Amino acid sequence: MSTVLASDRPLDRVSDFPAIPSGWAYLDTAATAQKPTPVVDAIDRAYRETYATVHRGVYQRSADMTLAYEAARRRVAGFIGAASDSEIVFVRGATEAINLVAQSWGTTHLKPGDRILLSQLEHHSNIVPWQLIRERTGIAIDVCSLTEDGRIDLDAAERMLTPQHKLVAFGHVSNVLGSILDVKRAADLAHAVGAKILIDGCQAVPRLPVDVAALGVDFYAFSGHKLYGPTGIGVLWARAEILESMPPYQGGGSMIDKVTFEKTTFLPAPSRFEAGTPHIVGVIGLHAAIDYVEGIGLPAIHAHEAALVAETRAALASINSVTLFGPEDSAGIVSFAIEGVHPHDIGTILDESRVAIRAGHHCTQPLMAHLGVEATARASFGVYNGPADVAALVEGIERVTRIFG
Repeated sequence: MSTVLASDRPLDRVSDFPAIPSGWAYLDTAATAQKPTPVVDAIDRAYRETYATVHRGVYQRSADMTLAYEAARRRVAGFIGAASDSEIVFVRGATEAINLVAQSWGTTHLKPGDRILLSQLEHHSNIVPWQLIRERTGIAIDVCSLTEDGRIDLDAAERMLTPQHKLVAFGHVSNVLGSILDVKRAADLAHAVGAKILIDGCQAVPRLPVDVAALGVDFYAFSGHKLYGPTGIGVLWARAEILESMPPYQGGGSMIDKVTFEKTTFLPAPSRFEAGTPHIVGVIGLHAAIDYVEGIGLPAIHAHEAALVAETRAALASINSVTLFGPEDSAGIVSFAIEGVHPHDIGTILDESRVAIRAGHHCTQPLMAHLGVEATARASFGVYNGPADVAALVEGIERVTRIFG
């Protein structure tokens, strides 16, 4: 297959993003995406013109906002191929989604002697919640190795899985390496031993079509702010029968059927997992973000970002002091190191050149240990990036190498 240059597939979307000034290369989308005008406008309109509580008021504006809120739930369900909007739980982000599964499903279904399989590239939010559950339930955690180019080694996973494994929890796309998991195969391997599978989709949903039914997974989590939506809103999808088997892990308003001092009964899912007043406007913004992304088309976004990654990797590979991490076909993310230069120094010098990257351990300290480094520099792309941003990055890195000799 011939290489497609980014200049051959320009999205030219930077004008949609009011917070990106001319000449500023924003290359930290894997941390959080900038917000397009339609999302900003939807949030502004909700606060200025239509704001009211949901699920409570009998007055017209509250009823209208409730309709908009639930329309967003249906929009999310359609976006990821859910069978029903009742399988969509709104949370603060993927971190809360995974913690919800751990605290509710985990404490209910896991017991001493059970095992969970993670991988070496997981984000801390897909490690720490399971360690907390390990302390409470006595389960064991196993860690799947990676292939040489930084993918979760599913051959190794197949050898490791046993009937004692009750859950497999993997990232769909690595937030450091950009490597893409074969989710369907991972799900088949988990189900072959009777385990459930949870997928962290934070880095996948902004750039890859996701169909949870076709993938065959049991839980899928993602955050809105990486999908060009607002912070403070995310999604947990789970199969309806699994949600029905899970008790609430927070209590409060909205999730109850009837409360007495003797006993409380709870609403069915998803309401039982949405205690308190929700992030109403965040949900509205998420709806607008999904509309924006699908208006462009996820295949077009992925092709555009893949071309930018190819250009970046080719340019950086020509610099002797640069080490690249991850596979050649990484999804929108390029992590690298420069010999003798701390990633924080790289980030600071690039910032002087108006290039914004991420530098650090990226909430993946076990992965850093596997790579043999304390931290990496990371450039990550979005629909607003183009060849000029790649050129600015490469020019900035060349300046770093000159400064440090």
